[in-house]
Amino acid sequence: MAGKNFYPSPTTRDKPLYKSPIAIFTISLLSLCFLFFFISSSSTIPKSSLPIPNPNPNPRFESSFVASLEQFLTTNRPTRDDDTAGGDLGEESVRKLDDMIWRKENERLNDEGGNGGGVWPGGSMTVRVYVYEMPAKFTYDLLWLFRNTYKETDNLTSNGSPVHRLIEQHSVDYWLWADLIAPESERLLRNVVRVRRQEEADLFYIPFFTTISFFLLERQQCKALYREALKWVTDQPAWKRSEGRDHVLPVHHPWSFKSVRRYVKNAIWLLPDMDSTGNWYKPGQVYLEKDIILPYVPNVDFCDAKCLLESKSKRTTLLFFRGRLKRNAGGKIRSKLVTLLSGIDGVILEEGSAGEAGKAAAQNGMRKSIFCLSPAGDTPSSARLFDAVVSGCIPVIVSDELEPPFEGIIDYRKMALFVSSSDALQQGWLLSHLGSIAPSQIEEKQYYLEKYSKHFLYSSPAQPLGPEDLAWRMIAGKLVNIKLHIRRSQRLVHESRSICTCDCRRANISSPSPS
Repeated sequence: MAGKNFYPSPTTRDKPLYKSPIAIFTISLLSLCFLFFFISSSSTIPKSSLPIPNPNPNPRFESSFVASLEQFLTTNRPTRDDDTAGGDLGEESVRKLDDMIWRKENERLNDEGGNGGGVWPGGSMTVRVYVYEMPAKFTYDLLWLFRNTYKETDNLTSNGSPVHRLIEQHSVDYWLWADLIAPESERLLRNVVRVRRQEEADLFYIPFFTTISFFLLERQQCKALYREALKWVTDQPAWKRSEGRDHVLPVHHPWSFKSVRRYVKNAIWLLPDMDSTGNWYKPGQVYLEKDIILPYVPNVDFCDAKCLLESKSKRTTLLFFRGRLKRNAGGKIRSKLVTLLSGIDGVILEEGSAGEAGKAAAQNGMRKSIFCLSPAGDTPSSARLFDAVVSGCIPVIVSDELEPPFEGIIDYRKMALFVSSSDALQQGWLLSHLGSIAPSQIEEKQYYLEKYSKHFLYSSPAQPLGPEDLAWRMIAGKLVNIKLHIRRSQRLVHESRSICTCDCRRANISSPSPS
């Protein structure tokens, strides 16, 4: 059999099918028919069963307030495409709105089949927000005023702080509003939606820029504008219906709206902290069950994963602080800590300064340090805490009255140290405590700093799990209780008994973090 092919070449008649032109054509035609049938049948799937693609899966986001505002003002103009009421419309309009809201809530609670398969308002993660279309003097005009004057660095507060930087720190009103009114195709948040009809709303957002007006208007001019805004809001039927309990009001600076805010104490306030000393908020005005604490906008640039990796080997300073060394109220502890800690190796405590040079010095110092001191300021909160978080520097919080933002979502003990004022002021105690923390524990806190830092970065468009997102998640948890108090207030005989506010006054005394 040498030289003989054991598998002789087939004749034309018995060639394999895969080499036959007719067979190839037939198979191709059948494949095309099958593909056409599959595509046609898939188009009959209801849209509700298809996953909704993210309209902007990898957006280029802007975290600079000035840059974002510039873009916002060039692309947005005041509009009136909703049903915001103008002027006081009387009790009949209030009764009518209340009836429409009741009907909508029941539609959402009970599906068409009547089997109770619906979702009670507040029972899902999607919050429906009605944004008031306020006159431009309360909104756009104030944004333009900031935009046209922010380069004036000589405009200072009585204690020497640049007012425009303070406005940026407390610009949460801008970030939330800009996200709410953005075209839906550009938004990334899915747990909050804007509605155009008041009866569809869970909440009502008041887009009044209380901080800009306080700092950039003359005192009497500001007070007059506050009174006008107060009348405009309280004339709205939705406000009268709930006495403001379902209205969201940004008052993120302690001086914001101060002259008239006693008249809006039922509203949900967006606050920088929960000062209980009485210096900034009167008893009964603010409490955790009603209000939301939001983080300051950081003064320094965000240190991303690459930055954190590069800075890890450069963190040779044990404890760093740069800011105002003399403050009032609880902030007096700053000067006492300076006296205790000055001149010690591994510790840098510096007086802060304004401008780009001051920002660069603070940023560089934090990125070269393991721990960053975060004492109280004039109020229990301070921008130092949020600057430290976005810099990858472990915050050492010395502020016994502090209520940090989003604590129902974030466990701050994972990424920060809480030190009582009495311990911090003992000679040698603080440095001894920091020195006793094991490297593995430091690495763990640095890990959670990187993990949690996204919760403190405001941006346009607002990012999922960013501060704008977490703000609405926190408010969503209050909705059922808000509706309870609205209905309860509507049925009680006037002055028959006091309305329960669930005002918790338990003393907030921070204890040292477990090391």
